[in-house]
Amino acid sequence: MSLQIDLVNSTSSPTVYAYVTGLDLNANNAWLLLRSDGQTLYHPTSPSQPLTPLAEDCAIPLGSPGATRSIRVPRLVGGRIWFSLDKKLTFLLNPGPAVVMPSVTNPSDPNYDIKWGFVEFTYDTTQVFANISYVDFFSIPIAMSLSTASKQVKSVAGTSHDGLDAVAADLLAQHDRDGQGWDKLVIRGADGSALRVLSPNSGMALHPGLLSDYFDALIDQAWTQFRSAPLTIDTQAAAGVVQGRVSSDDDKLRFPATSFARPSSADVWNNSSGPFDVGQVGDEGRALIPRLAAAINRGTILSGGTHPVDLSPEGYYVSERTNHYAR
Repeated sequence: MSLQIDLVNSTSSPTVYAYVTGLDLNANNAWLLLRSDGQTLYHPTSPSQPLTPLAEDCAIPLGSPGATRSIRVPRLVGGRIWFSLDKKLTFLLNPGPAVVMPSVTNPSDPNYDIKWGFVEFTYDTTQVFANISYVDFFSIPIAMSLSTASKQVKSVAGTSHDGLDAVAADLLAQHDRDGQGWDKLVIRGADGSALRVLSPNSGMALHPGLLSDYFDALIDQAWTQFRSAPLTIDTQAAAGVVQGRVSSDDDKLRFPATSFARPSSADVWNNSSGPFDVGQVGDEGRALIPRLAAAINRGTILSGGTHPVDLSPEGYYVSERTNHYAR
């Protein structure tokens, strides 16, 4: 069983390449890439040396602006469809094999000065799941649509063609207003144009200390508020709606089955360290962590009511301390 995916070059560039990576469910979760014809499977073998080039050409040319290229993928988990403008990407192999993918936080990466992005997807025996991911960075606009067996078409438009420049300009303007270093999230090419915009967490990897105390005052306000009033969160999971209060004994935000020490700003940005390490909590905690971090990022943590707060898009990211990258 395979899935046909039509890739459309909606850019103004005559040179756009696509790549497909993932773990092949039909081959014991072995690494898989598609070769340049968009049809032939390539399962790389373990190399003897780190950073070994691929043995096959896996760059799928999309053709001129407006052209469509059809590819077929088998059942995959952890899949990505990558796109690059004007130049090919470099994928390497480490012993295992392990695929070394392009990085936005390593200036020595051979792909660092190329404009690229990706869509995440899984195609297993029960579903097709796809996601335009801007968790770590944003670069080229990517849209997607899905045609179902019942002839329904579901679409995600992505950003406008000038979305990258608009986001970069907004972050520069935000830095001019508050001096917090948002300008450092904008990565530019040799010609001065924007290559990508990094998330704060990725930006901190390039610039240690960037935004490192940004949410501290807001977190302190929240901890003070939740000593006398409960924080109510709908886990949207088996735990249902739960309430937490900050204990005067140990300064922890305590829910029925989970407690959280006061997080740092870095814990909020990465959503995975300190008290937000999902490996240290049970099911309730794993449901609470992303919702608690989201309330801080969105600037809604002090708003009362049940979180996630049900607001129109204009109601988020309006407070003084908020995640302006996400905004």
